[in-house]
Formats: sequence, C-alpha cells, structure tokens
Amino acid sequence: MTTAGVRATARIEARDDGRGGTSLPMLDGEGPLALRRIRSSGSEARVMLVGAMSGPLGGDHLAVEARVGPGARLRVGSAAATIALPGQAKGEARYDVRLDVADGGELSWLPEQLISAGGSELSVSSRVELRGDARLVFREEQVLGRVGEQPGRLTSRLTVRRDGRALLDQELACGPGAPGGWDGPAVLAGHRALGQLVVVRPEFEKEVPAARLLGEYAALTPLVGPAVLVTALAPDALVLRRVLDGALRDLT
Repeated sequence: MTTAGVRATARIEARDDGRGGTSLPMLDGEGPLALRRIRSSGSEARVMLVGAMSGPLGGDHLAVEARVGPGARLRVGSAAATIALPGQAKGEARYDVRLDVADGGELSWLPEQLISAGGSELSVSSRVELRGDARLVFREEQVLGRVGEQPGRLTSRLTVRRDGRALLDQELACGPGAPGGWDGPAVLAGHRALGQLVVVRPEFEKEVPAARLLGEYAALTPLVGPAVLVTALAPDALVLRRVLDGALRDLT
C-alpha cells in the first residue's frame, strides 16, 4: 500500500489435466485479492475470489486475470459482494478484469454484485478474449448505493472479442458527475440495480435464441457471432439475480 492506494493482481490459469479434469497451475492472489480453490464438479475447476480487505478504495488499482486453456473448464465466483468505498487517497479507484479463453475452453465468470457506495469513484474495465469454439458465461451486476444512500461515481466498460472480432463493446457511467440523464427514463428509470449476462456457445452458430423481453425491465438480444446478451434493471440486487438466473437456466 502507498499514499496512492493499493496495487494488487490476482492470477488464475486453468489447464486440461489429461485425466478428464482441470488443473490450476497458477492460482496467485495479492493484497486484498485472495484466491481459493473449492470443491469441483466433474471436469470443472472452481475458484472463489475472497476479499481480504475493504475496497476498492479511492486510489486503489486492483486486477484479476484468468486464462483457460484448450479443454479446460473454469468457474470463478466471489465470497461476497465487492463494495467500492471512498478512501484516504484521492482519485479514482480502478478494477480491471482480463479473461482469455482458448479454443475448446470454457469459462463461467459469476462473481457477486459490485456495490457503488456513496462518495466512491470507481472505473471498472472487463475485457474478454475468446478463441475458436470457446464457451463463456459472464455475469456482471452493479448496485448503486447501499440502503438509503446515494451512489458513488461508477464507470463500467465491457468488451468481449472472439478471434479478434468484437462481439460486444459497451460503456455505462452512473452517479455524480456522470453525463446527464443516466438516472432518467431512457437509461435506469430510477432503478438502482443493473446487470448483464453474456453467453457464448458454438451451437448458437446454427440457431441463436431470438430477441425477446424477459419482463418489463429485461431483454435478451442476439449478438453478432454465437452469442447473446441479457440486460436487466431491478429495484434491488435480489430481484436482479432472480432475473439473470432465470435467463441463464434458459440458455444453458
């Protein structure tokens, strides 16, 4: 830790172990980012991201990197919600997620919610690189403010690429200082929980799910390539998770 905040990176590497399972030759956490392997299911390795400290705080720069090799299956979750908080160090906090899935690999990225607490400033950047017939489930959930609290400033960008071609590239800014209208009827419409689910499956090349509404504030949209995007708004994290879980059951 310095006066500029904490710098820490957690790294995961998953490989086919040649015996019908997945090995984890790299499982390395730093500072507030601890990694734990938990009970696996079948050929899938499961990893839990455990926050060892509060944060990210102002000035922190945290990163998580995961690489999934051919034939490997990896599922990553987190033990609790991540709470962005104001810190003693001035400036914006950063949280970077870098995911790489090889041809024939499979990644399920299913962390708990990110909560933007009042007074915080956080920039989240998630970049996913897929190759060939890689499979992906990527869930992202954000809650603007704790109970009875105005949110902090949150900027989030998600990019998903397959063989160098963009499947999705979008950015959203919310909270104090964000472009006007972020909380208006054309964007969040007063909701405080927002999320998205990206599912990439090779079989979608032949038959991609049709675009449809998933309730009043959620929709499924096919993307260019074998992928779909589910976006949802909700009054709270519990309702948001229920909507995204229902969509995931329908797609997998």
